[in-house]
Amino acid sequence: MSQHMDNIPSTPGKFKSDKYHYIYRFRSHSSIAKLVFWSLFFFSVIFFFFRLSPSSPSADKSRRVLENSTWGSPEWEKKVRQSAHVRSGRSHIVLVTGAAGFVGSHVSAALKRRGDGVVGVDNFNNYYDPELKRHRRDLLDRAGVFVVDGDINDAELLRKLFDLVEFTHVMHLAAQAGVRYAMQNPKSYVNSNIAGLVNLLEVCKSADPQPAIIWASSSSVYGLNSKVPFSEKDRTDHPASLYAATKKAGEAIAHTYNHIYGLSITGLRFFTVYGPWGRPDMAYFFFTRDILKGKPITIFEAPDHGSVARDFTYIDDIVKGCLAALDTAKKSTGSGGKKKGAAQFRIFNLGNTSPVEVGKLVSILEKLLKVKAKRKVLPMPRNGDVQYTHANISLAQRELGYKPTTDLESGLKKFVRWYITYQSKSKKKSSW
Repeated sequence: MSQHMDNIPSTPGKFKSDKYHYIYRFRSHSSIAKLVFWSLFFFSVIFFFFRLSPSSPSADKSRRVLENSTWGSPEWEKKVRQSAHVRSGRSHIVLVTGAAGFVGSHVSAALKRRGDGVVGVDNFNNYYDPELKRHRRDLLDRAGVFVVDGDINDAELLRKLFDLVEFTHVMHLAAQAGVRYAMQNPKSYVNSNIAGLVNLLEVCKSADPQPAIIWASSSSVYGLNSKVPFSEKDRTDHPASLYAATKKAGEAIAHTYNHIYGLSITGLRFFTVYGPWGRPDMAYFFFTRDILKGKPITIFEAPDHGSVARDFTYIDDIVKGCLAALDTAKKSTGSGGKKKGAAQFRIFNLGNTSPVEVGKLVSILEKLLKVKAKRKVLPMPRNGDVQYTHANISLAQRELGYKPTTDLESGLKKFVRWYITYQSKSKKKSSW
């Protein structure tokens, strides 16, 4: 597929008048000025965060775990090298951050199944039940993927991994997720989504050879935009949440490292990912849990009784998009921190391009669970949520061959089947 995509120009040729070129140059200079401003602003945020704030509990905990574990031992190094082993006919060796997370575990398993070398990193924080993350890790372990218990803010650990393995790619999926939680713990978002990203990029830019980087941005960057569907060409300077702002910052920072150091970087804006082994903080997950327990569920509505809708995207479709982005990523052009030429920089929407109202989601769950939900409809609070999301995926279709195939009801059917099985097994273990 990557060979086929190389033959397709990223932008169709069109005649442009001199006036158009003048306007384009003016807008380009304006855009560069804005990019420089935002990059400097966010680097300042990072600087003051580290200088004026104590280390976050999660980072301290991660460091303590590494200090008291066998990290760096011969046995540990052997596991890393074995996990990075490439099956005959494959050439990718991938470091996956957030490997015990929802998307990270699925992507890691898919890469390993097709024969790529895969090494995972995850700090197993307690944003949601770490037990679920450990179960995902166990599945990966059985598949031959070693997940290192560590934090992306630990530069020493990352450098050690790069010393042991010559990674061709980094799939950066580690992040502090969730829109509403940012109001409770804002520092965790800066620590993971900004400082963690910078730390990872610093290690990658100094690697020789440099890896190509694919990383998870978010549809949240579209913020308060009212034009739908959301396109990669749309402005993203009106975030509705701190989470969205950190992802917007990440895109600006990624562009800076691409421009200065020659890192090949592809950003993926995920749209409401769902499916088996998903995150318990997502509506489809806790709606299922509460409906089965007979608890009321809260459905928010927009002003004037407007509906709230999401572009729900099934995990298997997201994984295909991630792998396509990795397979079409060009090599970084730098070496040891020095740029040798212009490097590839891309951003893609990965969605289902079929928004569904949250009320419809609940109706599908009622049908699949054979239980009537106790609905409680309330006005949408000002906590960072937006009324709707809708992805324009034409760029990903053209450049990646991305084509989502799972409708919401089919995807939820698979999730419900997994959820009931998983909960049944968990209850049996707790009764032992």
